Amino acid sequence: MDLLVQAGPMAKLVLLLLFFASLISWAIIFTKWRTLKKARGQNTKFLNIFWNSKSIEEIFTKSEKFPRSPIALVFQSGFRELKKLAGGGDIKSADGLELQNISRALARASNSEVTVLERQIGWLATTASASPFVGLFGTVWGIMNSFQNIGVTGAANLAIVAPGISEALITTAAGIGAAIPAVIAYNYFIGQIRRITVDMDSFSQDFLNIVQRSILGARKGS
Repeated sequence: MDLLVQAGPMAKLVLLLLFFASLISWAIIFTKWRTLKKARGQNTKFLNIFWNSKSIEEIFTKSEKFPRSPIALVFQSGFRELKKLAGGGDIKSADGLELQNISRALARASNSEVTVLERQIGWLATTASASPFVGLFGTVWGIMNSFQNIGVTGAANLAIVAPGISEALITTAAGIGAAIPAVIAYNYFIGQIRRITVDMDSFSQDFLNIVQRSILGARKGS
């Protein structure tokens, strides 16, 4: 605390910037961790319902219970497009060629969910990459002050050099301290989002296969 109080205006400004950057990063970390946890949990519950339900209409009704599930939202988008193409009637009346429209609807929904999941993640990347350089700026500034003090006093003893070096060490430590949690969280969240993205893509393919089999089965039956 004594070092912080005795630090110069520039060092205090650098520390203040790093403090706010770190504070925002931690807020994003806790919020995003909770969001992804809910998304994974609701994805699992929705997929269990999807593979154990008897009708696609029943799945759509139950999917509304999972507003935080990206896969459920992708399914809802595909189901609405399917009903639209079928003219509001039996989904088995849809043309097989119109599967491309359903595929595009699923892809749009998937991309939208990925965008939502990646929201604010960029701040963590910015903090992770910029914080060490901001701390380095404070380091350079502190060393410059030390050399200026040496030039003014003409002496190079510890009492003259120590204050500037202390500022340099504080800002360096603060920059690293802000960057490490941000880069760890960023890499973790990116990995989780990629996993959810793969799950959405796999589900989209499964959904299209089910719809195609349903259409082909209806045609053979007729």
